[in-house]
Amino acid sequence: MLRDLSHPIRDGMMVYPGDPAVTVSPALTVTADGAAVARLGLGSHTGTHVDAPAHTIAGGRTLADVSLDALVGEAVVLRPPNTEPGHAIRWDDLAAPDDLPSIVIVDTGWARLFGTERALRHPFLDPDAVRELMRRGMRVLAVDTLSPDPTSGAGFPVHEIVLGGDGLIVENLCGLDDLPTRIRVGFFPLRLEGDGAPVRAVAFLDAVAG
Repeated sequence: MLRDLSHPIRDGMMVYPGDPAVTVSPALTVTADGAAVARLGLGSHTGTHVDAPAHTIAGGRTLADVSLDALVGEAVVLRPPNTEPGHAIRWDDLAAPDDLPSIVIVDTGWARLFGTERALRHPFLDPDAVRELMRRGMRVLAVDTLSPDPTSGAGFPVHEIVLGGDGLIVENLCGLDDLPTRIRVGFFPLRLEGDGAPVRAVAFLDAVAG
């Protein structure tokens, strides 16, 4: 059984501040043209999406250099206890296992606020915690917020650590609430050869790990 962990792409949906607005409008209609075709306008980091290193690292690899194998596999779901607005999630909050898989999902519960003004004040990850996750073998960091960094803050320290370490970041996941702590997941991006792309994020519920 599969579970979709991605937000639907809709006209006018929430985007990261400053990103291109999302427009979905009819280009052709069945009545007038015999077939329905939508015209899409959106940024490469729309909705649930993956950041390639080139997103914040000059000369970093693009999605053209990222294999699907890197985005499919066993994941651990970490649920920090304190997810108040603007809270910095530290290493001790994560309670990460010793046998860390390459994909780490941080479930803050804030996916329910996507599309609201409050979503901008989400909790974020402390850079030292992320350095430790990378040291232990994490290569894909996935979050249910607009960013693992503060959206209202200056700079992208977590992006610099993960993408600067040639890792990947997935943002704006949803549907994490009752997933087991070990689960097989897949993040399937549009084949855009650039800095990032929307993904269809999937949990394989019939392949629960350990």
